[in-house]
Amino acid sequence: MTFTLDTNVMSYLLKGDKNILANLQNIIKESGKMIINPITYYEIYRGLLYKKADSQLAKFKEYCGRFENCEFNQKIFIKAAEIYNTLRSTGKTIEDADIFIAAICIEYGYTLIRNNEKHFGRISDLKTVNWI
Repeated sequence: MTFTLDTNVMSYLLKGDKNILANLQNIIKESGKMIINPITYYEIYRGLLYKKADSQLAKFKEYCGRFENCEFNQKIFIKAAEIYNTLRSTGKTIEDADIFIAAICIEYGYTLIRNNEKHFGRISDLKTVNWI
């Protein structure tokens, strides 16, 4: 199984959450894959850069060095548009960043490690777990 972290879970990891770190180590040990999705990377990197949090930025880069990368492609944009359309038709839209994270997970078959059930629970076909 392949996993990716939502931005808020990555924030917990950078703050030293022992539960998340233990779960992450277990996944890697059990040959599960960890992916850094480009949206989480962007959101964390921009926040740490803005705060001039050099030590956290170094820690973030170290974690990301252990994860594999995934890339945007046309299928991601199409899936994101479909998710947005479905949510909009129900009047329950969410932020574009969360839509893109969900689209990446669905298209690549990743399980999203998240703490935001309110938003991600609205998206069908999205596999999630909550470590918080």
